[in-house]
Amino acid sequence: MGKLKVLLLNGSPHERGSTYTALHEMEKVFEKNEIETQQIHVGNKLLPGCIACGYCKKHGECVVKDLVNETAPKLEACDGLVIGSPVYYASANATLIAFLDRLFYSTHFDKTMKVGASVVSARRGGLSATFDELNKYFAICGMPVASGQYWNSVHGNNGEETAKDLEGMQGMRTLASNMSFLIKSIGLGREAFGLPEKEERVWTNFVR
Repeated sequence: MGKLKVLLLNGSPHERGSTYTALHEMEKVFEKNEIETQQIHVGNKLLPGCIACGYCKKHGECVVKDLVNETAPKLEACDGLVIGSPVYYASANATLIAFLDRLFYSTHFDKTMKVGASVVSARRGGLSATFDELNKYFAICGMPVASGQYWNSVHGNNGEETAKDLEGMQGMRTLASNMSFLIKSIGLGREAFGLPEKEERVWTNFVR
């Protein structure tokens, strides 16, 4: 089994804010487990949403040449993906959602058995709705979703406040520990048994 890798996406506009603080706490646990990490700052970029042009179906990449296409090979190479976002109106940062829609739709490589985890931060509320929203990216791709000791969330209005959320920070460490175990277990299982066989995909529309 080769070097294991986790890609972390920081969906906050603030480079070192609450979301970063939560993700960085996870990075320390991954490092102890000898898992390589890379954190990409997404939330401070100007990233348009998908325009449904169909370019990616023919060319295997998004028509807009930006961070989405730069991140695609890193997603393909990783064994785990952590998506972190602040909460805005009980939803993830719109920039992050535009990025994820295009990243997941334009990449056609198999994401099965890459372990996914979402992390959300808020001053007060809207956490569970955002947590559910982000987890759906994993579920549609056959990616196992890692869990911690609670819904993966932290509270705070900035990085310093978030660091004082002792339960939330413990949750990040637990999540990273569980995720490390899953990634290692799947890596060993892949070597011993291979990935699950897939049926040919069936596509249906409700109107016909």
